Amino acid sequence: MRQYLTFLVRCFRLSFVGDGRYYAWMFALSSLVLVGVNAYCKQFVHGLGVTGMTDQVSWGLFIANFTFLVGMAAAAVMLVIPVYIYRNHELHDLVIFGELFAVAAIVMALLFVTVDLGRPDRFHHLLLRFNFPISMLTWDVIVLNGYLLLNLHICGYLIYCAYCRRHPSRIFYIPFVFVAIVWAISIHTVTAFLYSGLGGRPFWNSAVIAPRFLASAFAAGPAFLILSLQIIAATTTYAVPARALMTLRNIVTVAMTINMFLLGSEVFTEFYTDSAHVASARYLFFGLAGRHALVPWIWTAIALNTVALVILYLPISRARGLLNTACILLIAGVWIEKGMGLIIPAFIPTPLGEIVEYQPTLNESLVAVGIWAFGLLVYTILVRVTIPVLSGRLAFDTPYAGDRGDTPPAG
Repeated sequence: MRQYLTFLVRCFRLSFVGDGRYYAWMFALSSLVLVGVNAYCKQFVHGLGVTGMTDQVSWGLFIANFTFLVGMAAAAVMLVIPVYIYRNHELHDLVIFGELFAVAAIVMALLFVTVDLGRPDRFHHLLLRFNFPISMLTWDVIVLNGYLLLNLHICGYLIYCAYCRRHPSRIFYIPFVFVAIVWAISIHTVTAFLYSGLGGRPFWNSAVIAPRFLASAFAAGPAFLILSLQIIAATTTYAVPARALMTLRNIVTVAMTINMFLLGSEVFTEFYTDSAHVASARYLFFGLAGRHALVPWIWTAIALNTVALVILYLPISRARGLLNTACILLIAGVWIEKGMGLIIPAFIPTPLGEIVEYQPTLNESLVAVGIWAFGLLVYTILVRVTIPVLSGRLAFDTPYAGDRGDTPPAG
């Protein structure tokens, strides 16, 4: 126990030590977090009236980000499967980074749900009145918190074993890894069922919502890891195998192809049948009764995803510059498609036929930026601590420059 507490203390101290780039990045993120906290304090005092949400459109930017981040967290499984099922040893160390990002993404997702509550001081009522197993919201609470605990255990155990210079016992983490694979799929499936199970919102009443969620998640998540791993390699001494990045690129390409196919299938079904429920889709893609606030959003998303997919199909996407461009375009496109392009249209028109458009307010956007900054702050600290441990420079029997407050070597 004493050695474990010493490990935690050393990791805590190390998180405050780095070079100039590290301090600048952490200062920028911390500043954005404080801006977000200030904006949320205003929302806490004045209520959800400071957001763009209304009685007609009761879910907005917060739930859009929540949906996107649940998928990003689930995408960690796309590293776990090749390593532990197909035994791709090149991705072995990278699994930890995927799990660490899953932790940060789930933390952000839970924060977005919290700020979306009109009375967060009454949150305990949700815990006291679980309608299990009928309520999909109850299932979502269980799977999200369960996935967070699974990833914390897997990462924490592997990192602590590396710190102690001992081989991890397979019985203490391999079963949890396979549970996490199923759990990762479940968290986004349950989130999709939350939407598709609402009969009063026909725009979501589609059987392909869950497959679309998973496909887009397994594209955007690995794309983010491709970018973050290159930043880690450029700013630390950690080397990322080139073949590992190409494996992630192939995963992104296949997943994005499936996502675009499912989107096309859904668009065909909506417009070709021209059912009574096509109004929401028509509002999203072409506008309705002179209202077209979301039209530029969805067509921008389709353009970004199409360009990204074309780049990924070309052999020249093996070049880092084009690969990074495709990943950035894809992440932005999926964020719009799963956020503004999925959540908002379901509320327009209302069951009474009203057309009330939604536009995020500045205060609402600042809260969202603050949560994203906090998540990146958490991920940065986790990576900052993990790299010296994995490289063997921070261990129970080895002094490290960061322990004395000195600036350690990069990484």
